[in-house]
Amino acid sequence: MGPRISFVGGGSRHWIPTLLADVALTPALTDAEVVLHDIDPARLPLTQAWGEHLAARLGIPLRVRSGTDLAEALSGADFVVVCISTGGLEAMRADLEIPARYGITMPTGDTVGPSGISRALRNVPVMLDIARTAESVAAEGVWICNLTNPLTVLTRVCTRETAVRAVGLCHEVTVMRFMLCGLLDCAWGDLDLELTGVNHLPVVTDVRVAGVSRLHDLARMVRTGEGLDAAPGWSIPAADRDGRPGAVAAVAPDGTWTRGGIVEQFRPNFELLLRTGALPAAGARHTVEFFPWFITADPGWAERWRTSIVTIPQRVEAEARHTADLERKLAVGEVPRQRSLEMTAPVIESLVTGRARHLPLNIPNHGHCPDLPPEVVVEAICRVDGDGIRGRDRAEAPPVPAGWLRQVAAAQELTLEAALTGDRDLVVQAMLLDPLCGRLAFDDVVRLRDDLLEATAPWLPRFRR
Repeated sequence: MGPRISFVGGGSRHWIPTLLADVALTPALTDAEVVLHDIDPARLPLTQAWGEHLAARLGIPLRVRSGTDLAEALSGADFVVVCISTGGLEAMRADLEIPARYGITMPTGDTVGPSGISRALRNVPVMLDIARTAESVAAEGVWICNLTNPLTVLTRVCTRETAVRAVGLCHEVTVMRFMLCGLLDCAWGDLDLELTGVNHLPVVTDVRVAGVSRLHDLARMVRTGEGLDAAPGWSIPAADRDGRPGAVAAVAPDGTWTRGGIVEQFRPNFELLLRTGALPAAGARHTVEFFPWFITADPGWAERWRTSIVTIPQRVEAEARHTADLERKLAVGEVPRQRSLEMTAPVIESLVTGRARHLPLNIPNHGHCPDLPPEVVVEAICRVDGDGIRGRDRAEAPPVPAGWLRQVAAAQELTLEAALTGDRDLVVQAMLLDPLCGRLAFDDVVRLRDDLLEATAPWLPRFRR
């Protein structure tokens, strides 16, 4: 009998179809028992039907059930996968629109800045309840696999406040690795990264191809423009451009990608590589949110840095599109034939079978990221196998990214403490340390805090006066 995997947020149209398909396509997990949990029972029938459809079409013994009782859903679970959004798009509207009135426009708004702090305040107590429930009723040695943002803070509350083991999973570094293979014209298996940082600000401190360091070659290519007009050795057809933010900048008129197009798509990242000696490895929309030099009062900042601002109407449209796509797949009998780039199924497979993998993961700092305090959650290349998950390298960042990482980590620790205690002054302190909030006048920081707490009050019981 396979492991029991419980998905909290099991009605998610964005995450669950992909994650369930990955489980179904992983040989060691085809006989797993899957439990889908959601606080909204109306969202569960469609995702449960998808899981049952996968099992039937692939001819595997995967079992899928669903429910709204958290303790029942986590009972006996070997793995708890969390993909939630407390307050949904209604709360996120406040996260984005209120800071914009103070001159802080967030492209994504789910990790740092006033938007990320606000999102953390309402998600931390919910995440803690999930972790404590798992601690009480799940199988001994249960792992929480967190995909919810702000990923660093939410993974940290699990490891700080409970005895459960937790790991944060994010695909941003995987995407960057793919892009670097194109720039350096090498096979996926030949390229290896040395990494330190926090989620959505993972910093590549070395790039090795077949064991040879190529970070300086990469920087020279970007600085001189040598070879950037060439195709990277792989291409994406023009028909696949739709729905890929920023991808249009990376393709030539004939639909093929160019190396220069990749550099343009990640312009803030490569500019930081040239100026600081290290390469941020998340997408540009995430990278710019950590630095006030990019998000400025200039209305053209987003275009200059080749990024885009995702609005609430766009998110509503995306949700409808995910639902329609899932319904279509069920109607025509479609099933995927290969796994996605998400790491949930590979991590679970390695922990179950002992097969070793080296993956970019978010776990407590046990010295493998020496620029950051012990025990805070950090993102680095980790070894995953039957003995658990641990950092593989000891990676140190150059002075500028190291300094910013320490400041971000300190703000996140204050955010976590504020979320747990309901202390309004700690929210101000977290904002004063946050790179984007820190550029506001002091009185505006206080007013911004008050406006956010008032607008999201229904999801903040700890902050009720």
